[in-house]
Amino acid sequence: MKLGAAFLLLSSAVACGDDTGAGSPGAGGSGAGGPGGSGGAGATLTVNLATAGDFAILAKTGISTVPTSAVTGNLGVSPAAATFITGFSLTADATNVFSTSPQLTGKAYAADYTSPTPTNLTAAIGDMQLAFTDAAGRVPSVTELGAGNIGGMTLAPGVYKWGTGVLVPTDVTLNGPATAVWIFQIAQDLTMASGAKIVLAGGALPKNVFWQVAGLVDLGTTAHAEGVVLTQTSVTLRTGASINGRLLAQTAVNIDGSTVVEPPR
Repeated sequence: MKLGAAFLLLSSAVACGDDTGAGSPGAGGSGAGGPGGSGGAGATLTVNLATAGDFAILAKTGISTVPTSAVTGNLGVSPAAATFITGFSLTADATNVFSTSPQLTGKAYAADYTSPTPTNLTAAIGDMQLAFTDAAGRVPSVTELGAGNIGGMTLAPGVYKWGTGVLVPTDVTLNGPATAVWIFQIAQDLTMASGAKIVLAGGALPKNVFWQVAGLVDLGTTAHAEGVVLTQTSVTLRTGASINGRLLAQTAVNIDGSTVVEPPR
């Protein structure tokens, strides 16, 4: 995979390191308008989600919605039971392997459902944690961009690292071809302001964007994100927020009249 093109010009100095490189479960910064950070000229490899990629939303302790949300893809909770999937008005299938919901284009799975669901969920949770560790271990090509405020920037593919939280107060554009990969390593929280958007350009695909967040993830009202969220804690999508991607949380996911659409794998 070749990312092509020279570095984008930064209007403020940034510290750069070396660049390195759906089915069912079980199967350099600048102000607004200016150029953004460059992820470097080397190739960044994608993060393998394995069976965690069978889910649009996957969490350990619970998934809640304030209706009416629309989720395209599967839901999964483990080790939590089905009672920790709230607001979806679930209807169990006759097999009790999965359940369905009017807010879900897909299936819901929980650790207390009939075999093979518990085993499949244990594997998926393990794969989610491995993916988090993989993303966190990549060598960054850009560090501390914008001191954690990346509003208005256009970012080239690469690995970006912050020792702080990251704020998206205004739209951010990820510009690169369909084979390009972005990995954002965030040591604290990821916060998107109400109405802010992550915009993909140049053929970029949400399946190749990874937000590895040690803290919580909070999308403000009507905010829109792109990519796979891998968080060590929780995800909250406030009223009308949306994402083309996946929400993979090591605690809980809470959505409110939100839209979640899993990307093609």
